[in-house]
Amino acid sequence: MTRNEQPTLIEALRRSPWIAIDTEADSLHSYPEKLCLVQLSHAGGDELVDPLCPESLTPLLDELSTRELTMHGASFDLRLLRRTHGFVAKQIFDTEIAARLVGRPHSGLRDLVSEILGVELEKGSQQANWSQRPLTPKMVEYAHGDTRHLKPLRDFLDGELTRLGRQSWHRETCARLVARSVPVAPDPSRDWRIRGSARLGSRALAILRELWLWREEEAIARNRPPYFVLSHETLVRIALQAERKAVALPPEVKAAQQSGVEEAVVRARALPEAALPKQELPEQPLELTGRARDMFNAVRTRRDRRAAELGLEPTLIATKADLIALAEDFDAAIGAMMAWQAALLQP
Repeated sequence: MTRNEQPTLIEALRRSPWIAIDTEADSLHSYPEKLCLVQLSHAGGDELVDPLCPESLTPLLDELSTRELTMHGASFDLRLLRRTHGFVAKQIFDTEIAARLVGRPHSGLRDLVSEILGVELEKGSQQANWSQRPLTPKMVEYAHGDTRHLKPLRDFLDGELTRLGRQSWHRETCARLVARSVPVAPDPSRDWRIRGSARLGSRALAILRELWLWREEEAIARNRPPYFVLSHETLVRIALQAERKAVALPPEVKAAQQSGVEEAVVRARALPEAALPKQELPEQPLELTGRARDMFNAVRTRRDRRAAELGLEPTLIATKADLIALAEDFDAAIGAMMAWQAALLQP
């Protein structure tokens, strides 16, 4: 979509009784991850909207925020749109959720489009650099395929939901997905505790923390994912070595990075003991005993029986975490679940 086409698209969307939407992001070549493409299908055709062009997306997103949107696997797209543009959907119809709630054996878009509509989607562009311009013809075809077939797919699955009496289940599940589409805020006090950090002492943990903070700054400055600056494994190895002796930087550390790494180590070594992070023991699995264990087994048996009767994955009705919560305080936990789940789990 060029700069002058947005008003025409918005008018077409207003005339359309339905709208399907998807997004493409760049997490392999950019940091932080950025929205690179918005795919739309409506009664008048298919559109690709370029969020990287100077024109504001606000008028388009304002229109979309008033409509029900057909999506597939909407969780990531909703969080991305909310984080990058503050967008909150009014209502969605998620075809992936619908497929799972009617007991389809596969819920991926390619599988559903093939099995239900007899169409084979373009593949091979999942890992493409969506920030590149212009898009290749193959990328354009792949992008259109993400929304082009959602309307007939939705119609089929909505019919199945109606036949099985599960439309209210789907509406409630989609509404909860929208309500929970809040991006996870970074936690600087914990995010640096990467894989391999549990075996480090307090001084090494301080070194790792400083290295992680330096790497974050480098990643943002270079617009590259942190792993492309230095891997988790390299950070842990430097921290472990620097705790014991003068650090000899591994070959992965490029010449331009050496001073930043060395300064991070020096800052951590200068910290007083009271300022060092504490070691954290790995969380032990919760052991239920007595009545709680009996309740866990009873609710799990009930869940599994209902799932088999309905042809559903048991975890759709209740996950293991849900079962534990129900075993510990059934009334409180059942009140936090969706109405259709709670009805299935009642004795």
